[in-house]
Amino acid sequence: MKLTVIGGGGVRSLFLAKSISQRADELNIDTLVFMDNDVEKLSIYGKMAQTAAKLICPSLNFHITTDAVEAIKDADYVITTIREGGDEMRVKDERIALSLGVLGQETTGAAGFSFAMRSVYALKEYCELVKKYAKPECKVFNFTNPAGVVSQTLHDMGYDFTYGICDAPSGMLRSFALLYGENENAAVGEIYGLNHLSYFTSVKINGKEVLNELIENDEAYEKTDMRYFEKKLLKERGAILNEYLYYFYYREKALDNILKADKTRGEQICEINKKMTEELKGVDIENDFETALKIFEKWYGERENNYMASETGVKRKNKWRFDLFSKDSGGYAGVALKYIEIQQGGKEGQMILCTANNGAIDGLNDGDIVEITCDITKDGAFPHRFENPNEQNLELIRRVKIYERLASKAIREKSVQAAIEALTLHPLVNSYSLATKLINEYLELNKQYTSDWR
Repeated sequence: MKLTVIGGGGVRSLFLAKSISQRADELNIDTLVFMDNDVEKLSIYGKMAQTAAKLICPSLNFHITTDAVEAIKDADYVITTIREGGDEMRVKDERIALSLGVLGQETTGAAGFSFAMRSVYALKEYCELVKKYAKPECKVFNFTNPAGVVSQTLHDMGYDFTYGICDAPSGMLRSFALLYGENENAAVGEIYGLNHLSYFTSVKINGKEVLNELIENDEAYEKTDMRYFEKKLLKERGAILNEYLYYFYYREKALDNILKADKTRGEQICEINKKMTEELKGVDIENDFETALKIFEKWYGERENNYMASETGVKRKNKWRFDLFSKDSGGYAGVALKYIEIQQGGKEGQMILCTANNGAIDGLNDGDIVEITCDITKDGAFPHRFENPNEQNLELIRRVKIYERLASKAIREKSVQAAIEALTLHPLVNSYSLATKLINEYLELNKQYTSDWR
């Protein structure tokens, strides 16, 4: 089996290599290709991934390339994780929004629309290559942000072999299992909503329902990403919230914290990545891999330990470490691998994916891409049904989904008017005049991508 990663020169490539190579033999993955069009980053992070994979699974045929056709040819599965425009464009996306008093966060905020303007057509080219060169039943797992808008737009373009994946829900479930002193895979959950805007209505650990216990458990607010919320809010919502809902339920706090911070999240990551890349340039990765790993752990640890700290004022307490040979917790590669495991094993399984609603959540259209617990079979993903969801939760989901529908229309039709309508309805913008200013500035910023927008 051949698995291809588009965007294999990203700083997170090492995690992908670890996840995939640890399970390669079990899942019959004999060929792994990391492709990236950034030669310098591929020669650093792609080579680190390749070296790691050789140490973990020497039999795996792993190679790196800048040739997309070579990478995709005869692939059984493809993971896409690209950043069109690089870290510098993310910084500009977010600063434009903040200059107008609007949250810019790149997945849930206004900046996500600008990112999607760049990302979708790059992904469209890769999807066309998949149709032409990959195996006929090839599935594409998209991790490119903003996953909600990107997954919706790709689906609306007819690429129904694509699934949006995110490691936030599975990561939260792992943290709950560990909180109870159980194996990290002991927790399962029922979740509905959109990417980065979803609600757990059930969490079971070894078959026991613990949702209400978790909401009441003070320790959970210290050791898991429930730390961003008040207990009262979760009790009112009757659910455990995806951490990115912080931006919606505490909008003014998030905006104030970001504006007071020395750097935005995008600026932090851009600076860390630059310093890490510069330091790694001087290392012979293949012959001095230990030094490369220490540099990576130092800089990536700084990034992880400051996750959402600027926005919330809350830092993670556990110091981040990277152990190449420790049992892998999965991450977003783990989501894709779980799908592969279920499909290849011929048995049904359950997981959380971004896929078409098809009647699963009352109040949404069948073609709406939702983040939801699914049954996975050899025939694909089938979302669980959520009848009569909480009215307030559904109202927020519907409002953001209307934004995503309009964003998809704007990107597909290259329509300035639809783009303005989309951001006008976005709960974190909620203003026609601000939406107009944002779209005008994003069109100017992205003019090399949007010259034919009207």
